[in-house]
Amino acid sequence: MSNTKQLGLPLLQPAQAQKHVTVNAALARLDGLVNMTIVSRSVAIPPAAVIDGAVYGVPPGAVNDWAGRDGQIAIGTNGGWDFALPRRGWRATILDEGAVAIFDGSAWRNGMLTLSPGNAGLSAHVAELDHTVMAGAVSTTPVMIPADSVVIGATARVISAIAGTLASWSLGNPGAPGRFGTGIGTAAGSFARGVLGQPTAFYLPEVLQLDAVGGTFSGGAVRIAVHYLEIALPDV
Repeated sequence: MSNTKQLGLPLLQPAQAQKHVTVNAALARLDGLVNMTIVSRSVAIPPAAVIDGAVYGVPPGAVNDWAGRDGQIAIGTNGGWDFALPRRGWRATILDEGAVAIFDGSAWRNGMLTLSPGNAGLSAHVAELDHTVMAGAVSTTPVMIPADSVVIGATARVISAIAGTLASWSLGNPGAPGRFGTGIGTAAGSFARGVLGQPTAFYLPEVLQLDAVGGTFSGGAVRIAVHYLEIALPDV
């Protein structure tokens, strides 16, 4: 055996010359794969300047030094790339997606908390966006709650002071204004932490809405995050 089973680390051979080369290669690979932090799994063109220790998930159709490496892990090492095949159960933080993912044997699954032998599981997610507040009594976001999800709460922070004649505002969804917070301030830094007393299932996609209290909106911006769970079907 010339490599370890789990991480593919190169092993020293009897009477091997230049042992430091093999040891250093193993340490570089270990550094990239343990507590793995993947810069991106959607970048198809390798960076022109390789940064040692930078880790990427190679997407389908990648080119140049990553051509033919679909689905593999690319680790920047000594100005080039070392490649590893992920194994079922590996976990990684995907930086540009803001998610922790688990590899199910064929794909990375964001937010998975559990994973059955048949790939059924429970996942936790955060959907976040910066919402520009529109003029009027109500300002509605794009869809933030996916279908067939269970919402446990929503949080928000004013990132640009909310202008208008309002005294405060509330955060909810159509049919349930204020579900995630009422009496929220308009100054930058004001926030809502809307934890639901009982998790709520949404079977259709849903938007959030901001309602002005005591007046109307004329501008501002709010960073909003919805915290929800999903269940995944087992494979066929």
